[in-house]
Amino acid sequence: MLPQEILALLMLFCVFRASVSVLDEDDDYDLMFVNLDNEIEGPVLGTEETASCDCQREHTEWDKLFIMLENSQMKENMMLQAMDEILKVDLQTLKAELSQLTTNLADTFTTAVEKITSHVMSQVEQALVRSSDQAEEAKRLHESEQGKVLEYVLLLSQNVSSRLSRLESTWLRRSEAEAQETAFQQDKFSPRGDNLILNSLWKELQQTRAELKASQKWAAQHLLPAGCETAILFPMRSKKIFGSVHPTAGMTLHSFTACVWIKVTEALDKTIVFSYGTKLNPYEIQLYLSRESAVLLVAGDQHKLAVKNVVVPGKWIHLCGTWSSENGSASLWVKGELAATALDIADAHTIPDGGILQIGQEKNGCCIGGGFDEALAFSGKLTGFNMWDRVLSAEEIAAQSGEDACSIRGNIIGWGVTEVLPYGGAQYVS
Repeated sequence: MLPQEILALLMLFCVFRASVSVLDEDDDYDLMFVNLDNEIEGPVLGTEETASCDCQREHTEWDKLFIMLENSQMKENMMLQAMDEILKVDLQTLKAELSQLTTNLADTFTTAVEKITSHVMSQVEQALVRSSDQAEEAKRLHESEQGKVLEYVLLLSQNVSSRLSRLESTWLRRSEAEAQETAFQQDKFSPRGDNLILNSLWKELQQTRAELKASQKWAAQHLLPAGCETAILFPMRSKKIFGSVHPTAGMTLHSFTACVWIKVTEALDKTIVFSYGTKLNPYEIQLYLSRESAVLLVAGDQHKLAVKNVVVPGKWIHLCGTWSSENGSASLWVKGELAATALDIADAHTIPDGGILQIGQEKNGCCIGGGFDEALAFSGKLTGFNMWDRVLSAEEIAAQSGEDACSIRGNIIGWGVTEVLPYGGAQYVS
C-alpha cells in the first residue's frame, strides 16, 4: 500500500503546484512541500513565536488550498459571466445598429421611390395638360374657321340669290316681249330654239333657288345670331335643367334693361326665359313666354306687360324689357323695335339684392321650401343675355339686335363675362 500512497501524494502535489501557479504575486501563502510520511509541513520560520502559533491557526494548509481553488473557480465563473454579459450587450448593440441601418435604408429607398414617382406623375400631368390645351386650341380654331365658312357661304348664297332674282326678272320681261310677237314666224309649226333654251334656263334657275333657300335655312339654324360665339342649349323641359347666373354687381335696382336672344322649341302657357326672386318675393323680375306672346313681370303677377304674336318656335328672336320705378314705366322691344309700353308698373318699387337669378326656370317660393316645375321649364337655345341698371335709349336697344351685338355687354350681367353655370343637362354650344 505504500507505493499507492506515494502515488496519491505525488498527484496531490501536482494539483497543488498547478493551483499555486495561478496565484498573484501578492498572495500571502508560501510554497509547501511533501515528505514521505504523508505530512504537509509549512516553511521553516526564523522565530519560535511563529512556530508556536502554527497549531493555533484557524485554517490548515489543505483548507487554504481548497479555498484558493474555490476562489479561482469563482473568478473563472465571474469572468465567464462578465464575458457573456459583454457579448449579450454587444449583440444587442449590433442588432439595434442593424435595425437602424435597415430602417434608414428603407426610408431612403421609400423617399427615392416617392421622388421618382412624383417626378413621373408630374411629367405625365404636364404632358396631359399640354395635350388638353392643344386639343382645346385646335377645337376653338376649328369652330372659328367653321363659323367663318358658314358666314361666307350664307353671304355668298344671298348674293347669288339676288343675282338670280335679277336674272329671273330679266327673263320674265323678255318672255313677255316675245309673247307679243306674231305667231306667224318662219317654221311656225316647230318650237323656236331660243324658247327651248329659255325654258331650260328657267328650270335650272328654279332648282338653284330651291337649293339656295335650303342652304340659307340650314345656315340660319346652325349659326348663332348677332355674332355670338356661344349659347346655352336646354335640350328638353325638365325640372332639373336650368342655368344659375351670378350677377357682376348688386341687384338693388330702381330701374333696369334686360335683353336676350332665344330660340324656343315650344312655348306653353308659361315658359320661363329668366327669373329673379328673393325669400320674400320670388317674382321680383320675370321674362317669360306664353304661347306666341312675350311677358315682362315686375314685383309680382299683378304688374306685367305683354306683347302678342311675336314668338315663333324654332326661330331666333331678340327680346328686351325695360322698367323704371320713377313712374312705373315699362316697355317690351322685339328685334330692336318697340312692341308694347305701359305706366304704373310697380312704381316706387325697389328691386332688393340677395335673391337668386336663373335662366330657363323659376324656383317657386325661392328659398322657403320651393322647387322647380317641369311645366315652366325652357327648351331651346339662349344667348346674348345682358342686364343694365338703367333704361337704355331706343338707339342702344336697336343696337342690341344688330350685327356683332354680342360685343355689347351689360354692367349687371354681361354675356361671356358674367358667370353663368348650366345644370342638369343644359350645356354650352357654339
